[in-house]
Amino acid sequence: MDIRPIRTEEDYQAALREVESLMAAEFGTPEGDRPDVLATLVEAYEAKHSPMEVADPVEAIKFQMDQKGLTVKDLER
Repeated sequence: MDIRPIRTEEDYQAALREVESLMAAEFGTPEGDRPDVLATLVEAYEAKHSPMEVADPVEAIKFQMDQKGLTVKDLER
């Protein structure tokens, strides 16, 4: 299994394409293990280069209310 670290955006895109191409691989085979290992590397790259911000809970509720057309009065029930 020739797996390398993901260091560049090009490496990242190539890993995503390979994971996608191997999704139907049989579990427990070398081809079936490869997407698991690559997915771990992809997650590490994403965490380092595109960290997700934790949403403020109150702002998240306000956003959902706005998306659903709700007001504070609607939540009083």
